[in-house]
Amino acid sequence: MKNNVCIYILIMACVTYLIRVLPLTLIKKEIQNKTIRSFLYYVPYVTLAVMTFPAIFEEADSVCAAGGAFLTSILLAWFGRSLFQVSVAACVVYFVLGLFL
Repeated sequence: MKNNVCIYILIMACVTYLIRVLPLTLIKKEIQNKTIRSFLYYVPYVTLAVMTFPAIFEEADSVCAAGGAFLTSILLAWFGRSLFQVSVAACVVYFVLGLFL
């Protein structure tokens, strides 16, 4: 039997839509619980970190250069630099270390 890709795409679209719509329809009032509010506040940051961190080391030609860029970005972010400054500095460090390693 031949698999129908259109059916798979339709099912995934419905699942994605339900995941996004159900909280809007089921939760009518503001969330008062501090633990849940804190958890929901950090979900986007954790998701971004979980997607980005493995890609930094898996796609890099030099693991040492990737590690140097990663440490540079962590330090700059820790000291409150903007996202643009952090990303540019990480790219520059990766490029320079990639030339020598």
